[in-house]
Amino acid sequence: MNSTNANSVTTATEDRDKKLLFWGCFIALVATAFGFVFRAFIMAQWGVQFGLSKTQQGEIFGVGFWPFGISIVIFSLIIDKIGYKKSMVFAFACHILSVIITIFASGYWMLFAGTFLFALGNGAVEAVINPVVATMFPKEKTKWLNILHAGWPAGMVVGGLLGIFMINQQFPWEVIIAFVLLPAIVYGWIILKRKFPVNERVEAGVSYLDMLKEVGILGMLIIAALCAFQLGSLFQWSNMVSIIITLVAVGIFGYFVRSLGQPLFILLLLIMIPLATTELGTDSWITDLMTPAMQKMGFQGGWVLIYTSIIMALLRFYAGPIVHRLSPIGLLVASSLIAMLGLVFLSYSTGALIIIAATVYAFGKTFFWPTMLGVVSEQFPRGGALALNFTGAVGMMGVGVIGAVILGFVQDKQLDQNLAAYDQANNTTLHADYLTAPKKGLFGSYKALDAQKMANAPAKAVEEINIVQNDAKKSALRTVAFFPALMFLCYLGLFVYFKSRGGYKPVILADPH
Repeated sequence: MNSTNANSVTTATEDRDKKLLFWGCFIALVATAFGFVFRAFIMAQWGVQFGLSKTQQGEIFGVGFWPFGISIVIFSLIIDKIGYKKSMVFAFACHILSVIITIFASGYWMLFAGTFLFALGNGAVEAVINPVVATMFPKEKTKWLNILHAGWPAGMVVGGLLGIFMINQQFPWEVIIAFVLLPAIVYGWIILKRKFPVNERVEAGVSYLDMLKEVGILGMLIIAALCAFQLGSLFQWSNMVSIIITLVAVGIFGYFVRSLGQPLFILLLLIMIPLATTELGTDSWITDLMTPAMQKMGFQGGWVLIYTSIIMALLRFYAGPIVHRLSPIGLLVASSLIAMLGLVFLSYSTGALIIIAATVYAFGKTFFWPTMLGVVSEQFPRGGALALNFTGAVGMMGVGVIGAVILGFVQDKQLDQNLAAYDQANNTTLHADYLTAPKKGLFGSYKALDAQKMANAPAKAVEEINIVQNDAKKSALRTVAFFPALMFLCYLGLFVYFKSRGGYKPVILADPH
């Protein structure tokens, strides 16, 4: 065999291995979606079988999220030292152990531990797959990150269909959870045989300290504050303790790094908070609104999630031509405008129009997350895995610490106002009878529905309050549309900025060799 043929064979083998590694990363993301959707489907059954209160069920749901953020932050700091493969093996072990512990659960704490392990594995997966894919496709990062993140909605679709089928056929919940093993074993088998690439930052000879400088003191301030307040909410320590922990962490980091960070990167980090709130925070809210319309047409509420996930998966698979035509920033400008219009449209929609409005909203939110990761990776390759993964972590924890609080406050405030207006128009006393005394929150005082009083309320009162509550949610969507509107202005400013510099161009690290 001559050298030319040998080189072509080697190149073909490398391309095959690269594509297999990509699909291993994709299937790992599918596994994380399976775990999420199956737990959502069987939580009520756990509540009955194990005597779980709503608070305990909420705690199990919650532990499926916050360890993800902590895990991705820790792995981002050390992943170049321990290697991508070891990190993925850790994720695989967490997923397998999680399924085993959950299947043999005898009560709250085993369910809690199983969900905690699964979330740790999810964080490790996210910490690996984004920088790996960005490194494998340095000239098409945004395209391939969008295709990669089609794995989440694709997993929601397949998992949702499996879940609905198995629940309708009355499969034991242990069997349903065991199906998480299918994608987990597949991605585990793929990654164990693959050689992972060296991060482009490491390959280009950019030092660990220079990577930290890209993120800088301000970047660490954002992520440390979100981590501290997230843990503070969990462990019930005061805000002052969270502030002290944040300042100590940032002080130590700043002493060694001595850099505020790249201004554009800091701006992108801040944008991730309204972005995640728009994409993730409103999902369950919109699903609640769409469910009555779906039921009138003879469909289960779970089909709502499957429908919107199909839209997202298909669009992300075909993101390449769209990114090429619009540029990543242009795509984000268009997505923000469409998401804003979708939310406003949804706030005025009734009946089947709700589904059409939700479709518009789904088109808007589809490209947000992976395209932002693509922009960060293309503009800050010196930041390596740290910059890329901090971006995802800020989104996940930002919606938990800030976004979810805002959304809850907006809904409570709107219900407060609408129920008072309903009483005045209909000569009822629902507002006085079923709302709590004023409570103080981060964004002001509000009144909320009293759960204990609602549990004992007559059916007519419950029906009236549900109607007012749905109207309040829809009205509040116009307020939430502020988030994509703000993002639209930010992205439009970035579009003008890049235009003034000759257009959007990825930053390419020089090969030291």
